[in-house]
Amino acid sequence: MIARQGINQIVVQLPGIKDPQRAIDLIGRTARLEFKMVKEGVSPTGGTIPEDSEVLYEKHTDSTTGATTEIPLVVLKKALITGDLLTDAQVRIDSQFNQPYVGIEFNSLGARLFDQITAANVNKRFAIVLDNTVYSAPVIRERISGGSAQISGNFTEKTASDLAIVLRAGALPAPVKIIQNVTVGASLGKDSIDKGLMAGAIGVALVIVFMAIYYKLSGMVANLGMVLNILYLMGAMSALGATLTLPGIAAIVLLVGISVDSNVIIFERIREELRLGKSPKSALEAGYDKAFLTIMDSHVTALITAAVLFQFGTGPVKGFAVSLSLGIIINLFTSLVGTKVIFDLFLHKGNVKKMSI
Repeated sequence: MIARQGINQIVVQLPGIKDPQRAIDLIGRTARLEFKMVKEGVSPTGGTIPEDSEVLYEKHTDSTTGATTEIPLVVLKKALITGDLLTDAQVRIDSQFNQPYVGIEFNSLGARLFDQITAANVNKRFAIVLDNTVYSAPVIRERISGGSAQISGNFTEKTASDLAIVLRAGALPAPVKIIQNVTVGASLGKDSIDKGLMAGAIGVALVIVFMAIYYKLSGMVANLGMVLNILYLMGAMSALGATLTLPGIAAIVLLVGISVDSNVIIFERIREELRLGKSPKSALEAGYDKAFLTIMDSHVTALITAAVLFQFGTGPVKGFAVSLSLGIIINLFTSLVGTKVIFDLFLHKGNVKKMSI
């Protein structure tokens, strides 16, 4: 993910990167690609170098031993083509020698210039220079039209891939300065998840104790409904292949409060009916009926909020919205149907004359 930060800074997040230093090296390179003609007949090790020329080094890496050697070349200082005329660079495999190379594509202006240059310099060497290092200096055998070319230079797959990535970035107008590098490892993520689970477990335990003390046996029914709510939510997330994250844990903890709140509304309605002298069965039916619209309204508004978060949020916010939406829908079932079924089992099977609420 790449996001703007402040006036002249950007934040780059690379999930799954195992070699942060390699990523920093790639991002920080200016990638100045130039195509220069090799100055024929001038020795780079002796004699005078013309003013319009310079000595650059072509690196060769032995694929077997890994040893690197540098060969000096005299090239013209003026670049005939630069990297900002490139449109694409991809790693490909030479079918004849089974060696990786980098295939490049020019835009319309670059293709026209490349066509003219290769036509005027047949049988001359053309140096491909990246950040003052010669990657290859092939001989132009014939005119090359169409805007396609290839860079070869005894690449390994890794070096060819790195070069292609840098070339696709083009010629950057300014170098990149790394201000801060933060690596978040798996151990840190696991520690955060563990602490989140611990906080959620403590919250659930406190709610269970409060409901059991304040609403007695009815509170235990509400606790059972809350546990069912969490189990159903975890089952739904598992069925969807969702990953448990910190925003997901936050949504679950919030749903514990929503679940209990729904039961509190129902229980207070039942208490009002019992004070009027109604039987437990009648008070139960009236309590659920009168609380239905209130609970439905609160859940619909919460669901609308979750939908807005999902629509306009990104990343963790969307994950939170998905968990919250599933939990709200599930809680409607557990609070209005699940707990009522449990009450009905006790009230209709037994001759209950007094509710513990």
